[in-house]
Amino acid sequence: MIYEYDHTFVLETANTSYIFAVLPSGHLEHLYYGKRIHVDCREDVFSLMEKRKFSPGNTIVYDNQNPGFTLEDFRLEMSSEGKGDLREPLIEMTHQDGSRTCDFLYDYHEILDEKAVLNTLPSSYDESSRTKTLKVHLKDADYEQELILCYSVFEETDVIVKSTIVMNRSQEEVRLNRLLSNQIDFESNDYVFTTFHGAWAREMKKYRVRTDAGTISCSSYTGTSSNRANPFVMLSKENTDEDYGPCYGFNLIYSGNHYEVCDVNSFHKLRFLNGINPRGFGFVIKPGDSFESPEAVMTFSDSGFNGLSQNMHSFVRNHVVRGKWKNRIRPILLNSWEASYFKFNESKLMKLAKAGKDVGIELFVMDDGWFGNRDNDTCSLGDWEVNTKKLPNGVAGLAQKINDLGMDFGIWVEPEMVNVDSDLYRAHPDWTISIPGKPHSEGRTQRILDLCNPDVVEYIISAMEKVFSSANISYVKWDMNRIFSDYYSTYLDADRQTEVAHRYVMGLYRIMRTLTDKFPEILFEGCSAGGNRFDLGILSYFPQIWASDDTDAVYRVNGQTGYSYGYPMNTIGSHVSACPNHQTLRMTPLTTRFGVAAFGMLGYECNLCDASADDLKEIKEQIEIYKEWRDVLQLGKFYRGRCNQIHEWTCVSEDQSKAVGLLMKELIEPNMQFEQYAPKGLKPDVKYTFNNRPLRYNIKGFGDLINTAAPIHVKPDSLLHHVVAKFVTMPGETESYEAYGDTLMQGVKLHAAYAGTGYDEDTRYFSDFSSRIFFMKEKDIQ
Repeated sequence: MIYEYDHTFVLETANTSYIFAVLPSGHLEHLYYGKRIHVDCREDVFSLMEKRKFSPGNTIVYDNQNPGFTLEDFRLEMSSEGKGDLREPLIEMTHQDGSRTCDFLYDYHEILDEKAVLNTLPSSYDESSRTKTLKVHLKDADYEQELILCYSVFEETDVIVKSTIVMNRSQEEVRLNRLLSNQIDFESNDYVFTTFHGAWAREMKKYRVRTDAGTISCSSYTGTSSNRANPFVMLSKENTDEDYGPCYGFNLIYSGNHYEVCDVNSFHKLRFLNGINPRGFGFVIKPGDSFESPEAVMTFSDSGFNGLSQNMHSFVRNHVVRGKWKNRIRPILLNSWEASYFKFNESKLMKLAKAGKDVGIELFVMDDGWFGNRDNDTCSLGDWEVNTKKLPNGVAGLAQKINDLGMDFGIWVEPEMVNVDSDLYRAHPDWTISIPGKPHSEGRTQRILDLCNPDVVEYIISAMEKVFSSANISYVKWDMNRIFSDYYSTYLDADRQTEVAHRYVMGLYRIMRTLTDKFPEILFEGCSAGGNRFDLGILSYFPQIWASDDTDAVYRVNGQTGYSYGYPMNTIGSHVSACPNHQTLRMTPLTTRFGVAAFGMLGYECNLCDASADDLKEIKEQIEIYKEWRDVLQLGKFYRGRCNQIHEWTCVSEDQSKAVGLLMKELIEPNMQFEQYAPKGLKPDVKYTFNNRPLRYNIKGFGDLINTAAPIHVKPDSLLHHVVAKFVTMPGETESYEAYGDTLMQGVKLHAAYAGTGYDEDTRYFSDFSSRIFFMKEKDIQ
């Protein structure tokens, strides 16, 4: 709900309050954001207002009427340059006279019984029509500019979204140098700033920095939201953990260069801002025109990071992801990439698809290499005509054969890119992001098409419409495999080149919106060299994103944990691949690869045609189990437990009747038999059955220890060793209990692990990178 009491604004969700007020000067003072408190009138928040009599030394007094008022030492709802606030501003503008001073003061406000939407960018939505919006209009009378602060409240998810709009009410052009989406000023600096950084193949590693002093930022300048720095960040108190303590989460519905910053001033006040990265940004606003910032998403929880994540997950599922795949169960897929790369033909693909069908795969995806002369990554991007040497019956013919197997068919595209060695580039060299007549720094031997240019946007829409309607295509993997260099658009004038990055993103959204509207039944998965563009802007059109090109389970358990803080698990594409892993050369058990991938959108990316009979049997069993529990894994609530050498995940159905858990260990500590798994999210007063999946183990995993029990000597890796291993396996432990939810959540003590002193059917075989999956079900449910 949104309330206004004598120019005091109170925004309430189910469990939080957000409060600010108009000062006598016309500025907006930020008063509070946190656990819900009672406010019925302006007098109720007098205790939250800062008291001032005299200005601090060596500061700027705003005006003579308010001698104790210095903007540098106030918690403000928005900020600008020129009037004494030295912290990072929300807005920067250059006026026609060259001045950069802005002085936006309260003009009026309006409360709308609807969710406000943006015209140029995707925004959150509310199908229930319960969301209200507050718009506070600020005016800079000196330069005839208007700034609108927009707030929409999603009560049930404890989320507030904010955006800002600049309206040029003057008769002259103005240059916008910065417009961020969200500002919150805190009264103290005793916070920890959590960000998620990485690179290709190692996205979303969590970093924590204390906000003691100075400026700490997280940002992208790659033209994308970036695998270097995800736009989701958190602020928390030092002792906040997964289940206890206050914390704030922030994100941005945007797929371009972003900026999140914590700025602590000399009075130990912390300011947080996020929005479009000001670096390299500028936008000319003509008289009568406006500019919209992306929507910023924020939430607060006093129940630790799991509470914060639940808020974000619910918001993203219900108010960002949309379309027919929003709540639909997603299929298990087999992707051809790591099985064949560019080296395939129709016969090889059909052989792979049949192997997938035999183990229960539901969707076969043909990855890169099906068009033009695409035998490697140096040519043919942009030429979206089928390679009939590889596919003599075309995409339609292959799709029909896949459908005849009883499987759906999917395809890979990279529409935003072009190779110099392509018919498209030879016809339109001016259609790329590059500086005419100057050397271009390439990325992955390809260039980026200029989506500032409407002709390019229309070409991509037309080319993709032709591809998607050419066959019975049920799934599209949309890739984008390089970052920006040499920012320049021949479509724009020289003085507007600072608009390239943002205009590109607006062009991208137009393409995605048009195609997803025209092909609503297709399941689109975003990809950008893995997780280079994992953000809420992409999720506004595509319901899932390929999280990383690294399929190694040890990386993935950490990377997917990182994503889980801000994104629901059914937005994360996750595959089981071969070992040694293609990115790390690491060997991990097939059971662990499955366990980690099953908590995302499960797929397989390996050559099943070359798999052993044992592996195929194991994969078939995995898929059968996943299908039985997929509704919980895809639509349930996700909880984190320990997140270090031991990883604990729990997914619980919405009604809490069923749950699936994962326990995964990275490196084993010698002589440690004890371990436990502690689920979360169960009903405390309901009795559950608790079971693991019983497994049997290849005796080769014990090496020459076999000779301590074998009646004859068996040389490791000998022919005899291989023959014995075909007929003799070692039993694994069985965990089977009945207990109330509150008892299970105290931690289920597992069977003792092998620790070098003996092994039998009650011993837990738990070597490096081992895992267990656990299944919980209300006792009376069949």
